[in-house]
Amino acid sequence: MSERLQKRLARAGVASRRAAEELISAGRVTVNGVPAQLGQTVTEQDDIRLDGQLIETDAAPKVTFALYKPRGYVTTARDEYGRKNVLDAMPKVAGLHPVGRLDRDSEGLLLLTTDGDLTQTLTHPRYGHEKAYRAWTDADLDPTPEELDALVSGIELDDGPARAVSASPALGGAFMVLAEGRKRQVRRMLEAIGHPVSRLLRYRVGGLWLGDMDVGEYRQLDSRDLQDLLNPDSTPPQVWDRQWERIKRRWG
Repeated sequence: MSERLQKRLARAGVASRRAAEELISAGRVTVNGVPAQLGQTVTEQDDIRLDGQLIETDAAPKVTFALYKPRGYVTTARDEYGRKNVLDAMPKVAGLHPVGRLDRDSEGLLLLTTDGDLTQTLTHPRYGHEKAYRAWTDADLDPTPEELDALVSGIELDDGPARAVSASPALGGAFMVLAEGRKRQVRRMLEAIGHPVSRLLRYRVGGLWLGDMDVGEYRQLDSRDLQDLLNPDSTPPQVWDRQWERIKRRWG
């Protein structure tokens, strides 16, 4: 029985269908030794490889990493300008791909996985997984409480209305939490209220925190980490409070 190549890659746990399309477009996938094409159909008899490694439906155990992404690294599958890619900072694991994006000028918590279902869960808007940021702004004056309240009430961007889950003051900027992940959204929202961002750090995804990781450091997530990531509401309040205090001491 034949199926679309991107569906086969997702079924093998290599990436979500959307991420699989990027891998195919980047020329990282071959079928029977020939570079794959978007929309191509395959069968179980076809030899499918990612970065030269054979892909099987009964894939190896899925792995997920947390990385403190440094500024200056891109998260796209292929960069035409030859800039440093987050995969350069990671061990060589077939099918490893970033979960969503964190723009080149931003830093902080980035997840990378071989689990396509996890990628889909964390990036699809219907699941509403939160992402939390610390922003430093350029303006002489810090954002006012009224301006931050406006971000929660909702403001209009060029691609439609945008709303923060929360926005609170920080020295020289703000803490913000979003439940959606549009391109450069934190930067655009703060710029819309007159406070362009000079530095942006992501310190939480779902219930997983950056904690004390150093720039460029990565670690493999265990089952408890994945449970925290996907089920933040099940984290004991005292654990959440400790994590939040660590973030404020380090970047408040």
